[in-house]
Amino acid sequence: MKVFLSSDMEGTAGVVDWEQCAGDGPQAAAGRRLLLAEVNAAIEGAIAGGATEIVVNDSHSTMRNLPPGEIAGRASYISGSHKPLYMMQGLDGSFGAVLFVSYHGSVGAPACLSHTYNPRAVTEARIGGVVTGEAGINALVAAHYGVPVVLVTGDRVACEETAALIPGVHAAVVKEPVTRQAAHSLHPDLACELIREAARRAVASAAAAEPPPLREAALEVSVRTTDIAEAASWVRGVDRVGPRELRIGGDDPLSVYRSFCAAVMLTRSIAEVV
Repeated sequence: MKVFLSSDMEGTAGVVDWEQCAGDGPQAAAGRRLLLAEVNAAIEGAIAGGATEIVVNDSHSTMRNLPPGEIAGRASYISGSHKPLYMMQGLDGSFGAVLFVSYHGSVGAPACLSHTYNPRAVTEARIGGVVTGEAGINALVAAHYGVPVVLVTGDRVACEETAALIPGVHAAVVKEPVTRQAAHSLHPDLACELIREAARRAVASAAAAEPPPLREAALEVSVRTTDIAEAASWVRGVDRVGPRELRIGGDDPLSVYRSFCAAVMLTRSIAEVV
């Protein structure tokens, strides 16, 4: 079975500050080591559960956070920040399962380092009226290709938000949020043990799992300013339904996802204006 693994970073146990997630300083290097251990734990668990091939898509920041030669299981590695499918680049219908590793809570949620794609632009995202973070949005791609999302790891909010849209998803909660920049984390060794076992169970049961039930779902997005909403509406498929409200609909969840990503990228410079 081929397994697709999308790795973020803010959901890693022990990571609580943006300095641990960005740049090339010592704190960022330490954060990447913690992330690598959790990714490798998920890979090891997936192999124990029956995975025969694993593709890792580095989905955090500039998307070059993992040393390729240290990734477990001889997994192939997709890195670099310019990807047509962004956090889901590489997924297609040949895969049997999707794993989300080190995911975080949505913007506005009581979760450590919470955000949804671009915190300067997006203030809330909803699928079918249910508030979601990046896991739910990324699951649109899995729904398009008919691949089940079987595991999410990260903080409690990320896992709960994912389960609200994907019933039956396995979860490994490695830290409890305290505030947006504080969390109570498991020891890294225990976090990896939890992830390894959750991944094993998730992949072992993947054949009986269903793709995310999102094929006809609309994505509703609230943004920070009216200028962001106006620019986003220039993207095909994005309708402005309020001063700061967008709706992205259609019968193809991949098109919904691509329109959302295009809107986020198009509005980035506007979102950075104070």
